Amino acid sequence: MPKVAILSDTHGHLDEAMIRHLQGVDEIWHAGDFGTPGLSDRLAALAPLRGVWGNIDGRTLRLIHPKEQLFTFEGIKVYMIHIGGYPPRYSPEVRKVLEREKPDLYICGHSHIVRVMRDTQRGLLHINPGAAGKAGFHKVRTMITLEIKKGKMENLKLIELGQRGAL
Repeated sequence: MPKVAILSDTHGHLDEAMIRHLQGVDEIWHAGDFGTPGLSDRLAALAPLRGVWGNIDGRTLRLIHPKEQLFTFEGIKVYMIHIGGYPPRYSPEVRKVLEREKPDLYICGHSHIVRVMRDTQRGLLHINPGAAGKAGFHKVRTMITLEIKKGKMENLKLIELGQRGAL
């Protein structure tokens, strides 16, 4: 069953804990705020990378990654954007996309707060993997792995990568 790593808000940080959990995944999905083009390149060297730019990402990253991604993976329609809100309080822009495209999985970042929740009104799963980097107010760095096959999402795991650093 194909395994995907979902992360966000790395802010230029990639360490051994992250690399260890990224090894062997079939794809990496990054929900923005890469921080540096070099980090994007390093992730892409580990596995095929799908990403969106975040509010801290400069021109170079915005040329590499789009603002939003809409794609199908193993029968699951995925919509990913950096800033978009949570069920039922989506930004107006995201709400329009969700209504028009009807994805099975909606991924965003930005808040640095892990959330996995169902939007029963729209029939989708919402994932915010929290922040994998050290910049921000979060206490624990996180990412998520998920297995997807033939339209089914299974074995979702929240991975704690360690403390953010000195608070």
